[in-house]
Amino acid sequence: MKTRKITKAVFPVAGLGTRFLPATKSIPKEIMTLVDRPLIQYAIDEARAAGIKEFIFVTSRGKSALEDYFDHAPELESALRKSGKDDLLEILKDTNMDSGAIAYVRQNRPMGLGHAVWCARRLIGNEPFAVLLPDDVIAAERPCLQQMVEAHAETGGCMVAAMEVTPARTSSYGILDIGEDGGAIVKVKGMVEKPKPQDAPSNLAVIGRYILTPKVLTNLNRMKQGAGGEIQLTDAIAEETGSKSGVYGLRFRGQRYDCGSKIGFLQATVAFGLSRPEFGAEFASFLQETMAMQKAAQ
Repeated sequence: MKTRKITKAVFPVAGLGTRFLPATKSIPKEIMTLVDRPLIQYAIDEARAAGIKEFIFVTSRGKSALEDYFDHAPELESALRKSGKDDLLEILKDTNMDSGAIAYVRQNRPMGLGHAVWCARRLIGNEPFAVLLPDDVIAAERPCLQQMVEAHAETGGCMVAAMEVTPARTSSYGILDIGEDGGAIVKVKGMVEKPKPQDAPSNLAVIGRYILTPKVLTNLNRMKQGAGGEIQLTDAIAEETGSKSGVYGLRFRGQRYDCGSKIGFLQATVAFGLSRPEFGAEFASFLQETMAMQKAAQ
């Protein structure tokens, strides 16, 4: 099966980040730092590794710091160059985007993820595209979206990243109704947004990585409100389960961290901190000492 190459990605970043107030009163949630990089940088790096060339951000008011992050900083670069700090200059290269590679569109009302993706429709055009939610940070030997692009080359259609969750947590996710289970790749016959545990068709949950066909945008044109009164992306994808191209779920290899929650952010900080060769061992020693002191105090 020959499929079109995925070169465009949408990053919905219009949310207010209220779960991280007061920090997000003055800075976008996506700029919050995980070890030494903002959340959005992890998503951008993952997209680049998957061959993405065009980056579309769906933003809202108060996101100017996010836009500035990807611009060149002449004064800072000049100061580093004069100081001979070439290693830091090299680090900055990953934060700079070429002219024309990045575009911004506004979502002027908070109407859900489906609406955010729909806002980017004119920039997407008539070709398949990826969607990455920066809240979901995935530690993987091979980046999650790269795994999806490789699998999508075999299946075509729409594809979602999926992971198994406990029954008690199905009400927090879009859940797949599995038609055919091929192990890593499953054929999807239906999707349910945030079902109660007793109503969930499986425990395979959709997380924030998608490869979608332009037909999903056509479905979103109908602007149906779903769970929570929002326009759900899951509903628009679910309409494609009966189509010729179909919908697939990929059980990706890696560990996903929900950095949209405080506990998830803390867990990711520990995991990514321990993985850093320059200070991982020292950090591990600190954690062990801290846990020992807590046990002794009990």
